Amino acid sequence: MQYLFEQLNPGACKTYLIKPENSKDVVIIDPVIEHLKDYLNLLKDNNYNLKVVIDTHTHADHISGAAALKDITGCEYMMHKEAPSKCVTRRVKEGDKFDIGTISVQVMESHGHTQDSISLILPDRILTGDALFLDDGGAGRDDLPGGDPATHWETLQKFVTVIDEKMIVSPAHDYRNREPSSLATQKKSNPHLKTRTKEEFIQYLEDLKLGPADWMKDVLKANYACARDPNAAWIPVDSPACEVKGTLDIGVNEQQPDIISVHELQLRLEDEEGRKPLLVDVREAHELKGPLGHILGIKHIPITKITSKITELNKEDELIFGCRSGARAYTAAQIMKQTGFQNVFVLDGGMIAWKKAINT
Repeated sequence: MQYLFEQLNPGACKTYLIKPENSKDVVIIDPVIEHLKDYLNLLKDNNYNLKVVIDTHTHADHISGAAALKDITGCEYMMHKEAPSKCVTRRVKEGDKFDIGTISVQVMESHGHTQDSISLILPDRILTGDALFLDDGGAGRDDLPGGDPATHWETLQKFVTVIDEKMIVSPAHDYRNREPSSLATQKKSNPHLKTRTKEEFIQYLEDLKLGPADWMKDVLKANYACARDPNAAWIPVDSPACEVKGTLDIGVNEQQPDIISVHELQLRLEDEEGRKPLLVDVREAHELKGPLGHILGIKHIPITKITSKITELNKEDELIFGCRSGARAYTAAQIMKQTGFQNVFVLDGGMIAWKKAINT
């Protein structure tokens, strides 16, 4: 079955156009208000008839162009039945199908990033919205209003058990020029698709979470209200804010700190002649008193305060960052390397590995 599938935007936000062969009817998915004129020119220049505009979810990093396209063209505006937007004209749920000419599209609820997220299943690809990104991008963060890690885990189970792994994954965002690839490839390269129990997945996200940028809440409100104004909320250009860890400064995610094993750390701490490393624990205060405890002599700086506490650390020191499992510590070390610290390490496996080692 032949059809045109085209990505329309130059930036990180992805907008897709679908047009059946031998037809002028088209569908646009996840339009961005800044590119409204481009979409309208495309429709006019090709004599396309916009039948439906779809948002895969309520976006937090850009203002949707769907309401404006609906107003101008008279097309339907489709979202999930729980979407807060009042200007949606067609609401869908799990298992609903609709046709674009000869092409059948199936709706799959893919909640977690938001409570109104849907994915669209085409003959050879799946449009995942923010429920699944590409490769190390993972997926959309679950700490925004309406997000829920447990529900996101359930969505990911549907991806790996229900969807044909030959399907191409086309997400609503990509911030680092990753190329769309099959679900089979994503099972190998995407950390969100690693086999985990629901409890392990929730903890994995908790270990990564830094909290949303305040500006994203303003964008959500603008999209709830069907804003037509590109300036309805302030938005930084191409910020990867919808990714897990996305509100980190540009370049942080590209840093690669060194890893140190529990055994090597023990040797360095026991070395009477060498200069002792400074251990920085980036967990929350209540965790230091929990079952995993903490290593004596640590400096405690929660991950949420690491950027404001950098002046308390010395670039001449050997810094070893630790947390529960290593995820938050890795982020902290990335931040330090980005700001010029070179002698930076991450405790492999975090306090879970440390506790296991000292108890055996």
